[in-house]
Amino acid sequence: MQFNREHTQVLIVGAGPSGLMMAAQLVRLGVHPVIIDSKLGPTDESKALAVQARSLEIYRQMGIANGVIKNGKQAEEVVFNENGKPAANFVMENMGEEETPFPYILLYPQSRNERALLDYLTWNTCPVYWGTTLTSLKQDPKGAEVTLQTDKQTSTARCNWLIGADGAHSFVRKQLQIPFNGDTYSHNFYLADVTLRDHGLGEKQINLFLVRKGFSAFFPMPEAKRYRMIGNLPETLENKKELAINDVLPGIEKITGRNIAIEKTHWFTRYRLHHRMAERFRAERCFLIGDAAHIHSPVGGQGMNTGLQDAYNLAWKLAGVIKGQLDKKILESYAAERIPVAKKLLKTTDRMFSLVLSDNWLIALIKRWVMPYLLKMAWGNKNLRTVFFRQVSQIAINYRDSPLSLHVSQAGSIRAGDRLPFFRVFDEKRNEETDLHEWCSKPGFTFIAMGRLTESDLFALAKWITQKYAGMLNFFYLPPSAKNQNVFDAFEVNEKTGKSVIVRPDMHIGFLNDRIDMKLMDNYLINVADVQV
Repeated sequence: MQFNREHTQVLIVGAGPSGLMMAAQLVRLGVHPVIIDSKLGPTDESKALAVQARSLEIYRQMGIANGVIKNGKQAEEVVFNENGKPAANFVMENMGEEETPFPYILLYPQSRNERALLDYLTWNTCPVYWGTTLTSLKQDPKGAEVTLQTDKQTSTARCNWLIGADGAHSFVRKQLQIPFNGDTYSHNFYLADVTLRDHGLGEKQINLFLVRKGFSAFFPMPEAKRYRMIGNLPETLENKKELAINDVLPGIEKITGRNIAIEKTHWFTRYRLHHRMAERFRAERCFLIGDAAHIHSPVGGQGMNTGLQDAYNLAWKLAGVIKGQLDKKILESYAAERIPVAKKLLKTTDRMFSLVLSDNWLIALIKRWVMPYLLKMAWGNKNLRTVFFRQVSQIAINYRDSPLSLHVSQAGSIRAGDRLPFFRVFDEKRNEETDLHEWCSKPGFTFIAMGRLTESDLFALAKWITQKYAGMLNFFYLPPSAKNQNVFDAFEVNEKTGKSVIVRPDMHIGFLNDRIDMKLMDNYLINVADVQV
């Protein structure tokens, strides 16, 4: 499609998962961006494979989770193999039950995520301008002027806001002269998508084979008998120019101790891994999200999911500013909230990956004898399994230290800044089962009042919302009942004074108070959340 726009509110550079999520969220919130990509179209080649529960919660809010799950495959078990034999196995199926509607890790390649988001954009008449390259970027106080190149012409355009979602080699980041600090791992790696025959690996098992000088891993893909194989190249192959799957196959068979019969190779590549982070995520009217802002090792399947959350965090703030509902200063909270997440992730994945790749003799002994034993012990503890799931699934990420979080409560377990916990509730008004996340499915903030309120109390709250926050604040009331007692216990609700919870559009708690006070809620919405009334 030929780009012929002279001006747009938002220009998104890059149509990978982060850029597409950014566009989809803006569209959902009533802002139609322009999204460009230098590629000629979507690709089937992608390194990311795991979709975590937090991403599925976002998809559910968008109304596309069922289709994603239908076309993916749940990882039921992880098997650690030593010298080709199982050393420890860990059941993953439903390990996060009661924590989320999606208590598992879904194996669903990046390419399928992109197509799901592209379908969403197509349904909402927001096209991607493929084959369109950003060649220059110049900012001023009101926006940015860009030069775009297609195979047929060069054009200039203006945008009020620009989102750099153009990957690790981000042209946007380079134009903004933002340092990308970090390093490159010394090893070379291979990746292959293959169909295997007589493999004996299990259709829903993730198999990790650890050796002293590296690893090999097999991830089942949604298609029958199809696997993703990844690992580090042996030193003898690192400098080989023309590398093919048959070159690495003997090494893989040696590590796994089994015959790997490849029926078909769908994709094979070699690559280097980096761990880097942008010094800033914003420069005036431009923002960085996803790999343009941070890249790290693939440990734990965190990369793509973190980029999706970057977009999810930024989109509602930017849409609110564009529509005149939020003050521009709220945009400062994007970096304040997401940089700590990226730093922690970079540090954690780097440590874990360095442990896996280390050829130190002591580390080798630990990997072979100590680690499987410790993991077995930890996995036998339900609380530790829950902690592990919450971290890997990204539902444990919180913004408690954010300038947008106001905690006016004695509650200690659930605090302002936390992701809204998933609780099933009985809706007394509609006489049906639902859940707190479902209550947050509409765009805007969500106000949940818990406790014993009179009809006049409810009328006063409804009037307050209608007069000051119509279209911006959705209201739900949860009265005391035996069916909802677990929710009251978790939020530490005093039935007499009640509890007020204001949930941000990204399903993080912004405000938590031990009573229902409209003045305090006004203060939060106007002075903390920057709502324009």
